[in-house]
Amino acid sequence: MDKTEIKRFLDSFQEKRGRTIVIVDYGNVEKWKNSLRWRIGIREFARLVKHFSQGHKFLRRFYYGADYGSNENSSRLSGWSNYILTTAGMNGFEVIPKRVKYIHSVDNVYGFEKKCDLDVEMAVDLIEERDNYDTIMLFSGDGDLMRAIQYLKKEYNKRCIVMSARGHIGREILDAKMSGVVEEILFAEDFEYRLNMGRFIER
Repeated sequence: MDKTEIKRFLDSFQEKRGRTIVIVDYGNVEKWKNSLRWRIGIREFARLVKHFSQGHKFLRRFYYGADYGSNENSSRLSGWSNYILTTAGMNGFEVIPKRVKYIHSVDNVYGFEKKCDLDVEMAVDLIEERDNYDTIMLFSGDGDLMRAIQYLKKEYNKRCIVMSARGHIGREILDAKMSGVVEEILFAEDFEYRLNMGRFIER
């Protein structure tokens, strides 16, 4: 999308924002910076999200791992995890954390691997909140949610738009776009100029 197309697309969302649920898989979003030339800041990201969803905070849902370290009895979040979750909450997101698991691994130089899969939580929330939205705005390139999206499209005629970065889109999402389950795929890098400005251009 060029700047004119982006403006037209965002304008078309004006009347839909009160009935759009935003699903942010931030663990996936974080990976975009590995292939993009700009860092995805939560504050700037939140301003972008508000172009798709305004009003009910519970419809702007932010999923991320809560890392308490390898000690299962620890109740203290790591500095980075605490920063992400706190910043997201302060910027208008409903934060849905899940404790990160430390799994022993002889193949890892640190002796363990971290695991935190929030797909089930996202799918359940989409189904439970179905009466409160018409459109799903998914910020993730992970295709694991496509089965739930397919169900919501078939049974409740929910629309789904995906935003990801080029090279980070799962095959399942591309297939869902081909079959009509996903209405449109947007690319984060096309919106870079707005994120870097620190605020959106006044219309």
